[in-house]
Amino acid sequence: MPDQIPPTSVTGELPDGLIDAFWGYENALLTNDLEALDAAFAPGDTTLRGDAGGLLVGHDRISSFRGARGGAPVRTITSIHVRVLSDEYALIVSENEPRSGGRGLVTQLWARHADAGGWVVESAQVAGAPAAMNTAIWRVLGNPLVASTASDGGPLTGETVAVKDLFDVQGFAVGGGVPEFLAEAEPARAHAPAVAALLAAGASIRGIAQTDEFAYSIAGKNVHYGTPPNVAVPGAIPGGSSSGPASAVALGHAGIGLATDTAGSIRVPASYQGLWGLRTTHGAVDAGGLLPLAESFDTIGWLTRSPSLLRAAAASTLDGDAQQSVEPQFVISTELLFAADDSIQGAMVDAVGRLEADGVIGEVGVVDLGDTSGFFEAFRTVQAAEAWRRHGDWITAHPGVLAPDVASRFETASTVTAEAEASAREVLAAARTQLDDALARRILLLPSTSSTAPSVGADPDEIDRTRAATLAMTCFAGIGGYPALSVPLLEVDGAPAGLCLVGPRGTDLALIDIAAPFVR
Repeated sequence: MPDQIPPTSVTGELPDGLIDAFWGYENALLTNDLEALDAAFAPGDTTLRGDAGGLLVGHDRISSFRGARGGAPVRTITSIHVRVLSDEYALIVSENEPRSGGRGLVTQLWARHADAGGWVVESAQVAGAPAAMNTAIWRVLGNPLVASTASDGGPLTGETVAVKDLFDVQGFAVGGGVPEFLAEAEPARAHAPAVAALLAAGASIRGIAQTDEFAYSIAGKNVHYGTPPNVAVPGAIPGGSSSGPASAVALGHAGIGLATDTAGSIRVPASYQGLWGLRTTHGAVDAGGLLPLAESFDTIGWLTRSPSLLRAAAASTLDGDAQQSVEPQFVISTELLFAADDSIQGAMVDAVGRLEADGVIGEVGVVDLGDTSGFFEAFRTVQAAEAWRRHGDWITAHPGVLAPDVASRFETASTVTAEAEASAREVLAAARTQLDDALARRILLLPSTSSTAPSVGADPDEIDRTRAATLAMTCFAGIGGYPALSVPLLEVDGAPAGLCLVGPRGTDLALIDIAAPFVR
């Protein structure tokens, strides 16, 4: 147990048992005694815990966060200040020195609960020592890391970019979310074209942001660097694989996240964190200088907090002559809508109904996409085959370096035969024609994800089920090579979710223009 220093200052008569309860809590933190920590916080849905990552409301959410955290940083209490409010309530403010350095501050509202056996915390605000850099978000950070190359300003002047750790940034190696891969990589000799375009438009590079391992995930968890925070839903996963750029943008560390989307890696973090996110038409942005996952589906795009900045970033990079207009005729596939959970279905129906009632969009039709039962499996087969071709030799030479879930995907990918890949490609070619005919240049509306962001501490099987349900919806844009825009329009119990617009190829900018009035 830490040295039990007496309170530095007390206002009022110190209640019996309060300081013992305080030190019991500190000892539970020191030993990561989850049962004792749960007992130290008041039961019920009104208990609060806040820190720089956001506010957790309710005992169960606090408990879930704590269980996934893996222990609190070791610290020494240096002062305790008690303000007695009544016989039943007291405020304790304590200062601490983390072993890692700096100073921390914790403010707690303690209450005497007979049914909880004594004093418990009803509200806590934790302020740790400020970090120079959150390495769960950033791999490299600068101020700026790379300056703009625009000589006379540009449409992105003053904007900063978080570059996903898959793109070449001159002078820096690509790590792909894997430290062992980074250690063997050579510094890039030139910027990737997508990076160079933003720099030429006036933006500067704030830093290189983290990604899930080799971008083969949509969760946003990285066993090597940690899980970037989800400021929109504290205690929840951020979504991946563009997790670092998304969190950087959501937190205001950067204005633009330069990212990739193979099977949803822009749309998922955009949905989970309440951002605008655009997956571009396949091949519309030069993929030179990009570490690929599956070239048949890999696309480049951006994450922002506003549609105007998203459009400026897109317009600075896309070939304007190749962009097309599209009529704002919207359709919904009940098959894809029902792939989402009930709360997301309800939120989408309500949101679309509001847009129709307000005259923002016309009446939304229902489209029959035909038999799509084999589409997802064919998509997954080709993606896996290409991922293994790209990374299989390196993974084979470095056993044990990947997280179990990512390693399992690559293990499955290694078993895809040439015959299975060829058969899947035939299915996808027919599927692309089938989707083109069914949609007939109309805009498909669907949820960006099958649910809101799961808890960081959710059971791995639950996260995997959520992943599979989401990919069953997001794969359609990849199959068709379509642009897909996630709009932060839906909400379920205070958590954001995206409404996705999937348009004809080449309508990237038109989708942003059409969707901009959706959010006011």
